[in-house]
Amino acid sequence: MNFKGSTTSIVLVLMAISLMSVTSLQQDVFAQILGISLTAEASEGSDTISIHGQTASQVTDITFTVTSPDGFNRLAVDQVTPDENGNYSTEFKISPLWKQNGFYTITAMQSVHDNSLYSMSVMVEVINEMATETLVTESNLETGIFVPKQEDLSQKGLKMRANAMEGSTTIGITGHSDRSNIDITLKVIAPNGNVVSVEQITPGLDGNFAKDITTGGPLWTQDGIYTVIAQQGESSEHKASVGVEIIDGVVIPEFGSIAALILAVAIISIIAVSAKSKLSIMPRY
Repeated sequence: MNFKGSTTSIVLVLMAISLMSVTSLQQDVFAQILGISLTAEASEGSDTISIHGQTASQVTDITFTVTSPDGFNRLAVDQVTPDENGNYSTEFKISPLWKQNGFYTITAMQSVHDNSLYSMSVMVEVINEMATETLVTESNLETGIFVPKQEDLSQKGLKMRANAMEGSTTIGITGHSDRSNIDITLKVIAPNGNVVSVEQITPGLDGNFAKDITTGGPLWTQDGIYTVIAQQGESSEHKASVGVEIIDGVVIPEFGSIAALILAVAIISIIAVSAKSKLSIMPRY
């Protein structure tokens, strides 16, 4: 019996299982052919907010509500029936009831027997009873992908992520804010507390923002965790930070504890199989 060949096969299988397990653990989304999209549009100084979108359920009416910035008052209600393709549209007139300055929440909901089927919300800023320039869309219909709530960048306030590949000299920053009319200050702080980069970025009308940060150079010589801070105004809800490990001027991505555990189990299994067969994985000459 060829123990060496058997050992090699087992090693390859274990490594494949480990890679599949790590990949599956990193899948923090799941797909469904469901959902609804919601878009709000308004011109600067307009008294009208246009609403349109699409739903996967063409047989259920959509109920709309408008809630004041403080969350206590429901200022308007509407109901429409989507067409045969799931498309719908309506509009809201800003009235004297919209006297608070701030972000009004417009929610679209479809229900069956008092149970929520689909729900989606967008936020529109109103100042002195007039809309600011708005074009915002929220959707889980087009891609069919649902992101867990704790990772949802469309929540109230400012949310931010950092993405980078191992060995890269570029950190990709992406995020979302419920304020589209205020610039975001992006600051990078070295492990020793020195500020290595300061930039200002302007979010899009939908509140999304993105920026690439280049590492390396004389300010990035210290190894350790560099902190990226995004600040929009003075509110604590509009401040976010994320840490990125830099070694020798390049990115070292975080290796999750669960993924590390799986890899460790695979390595132990490989060692156990090799010891049992009394053969080395490496060829002998």
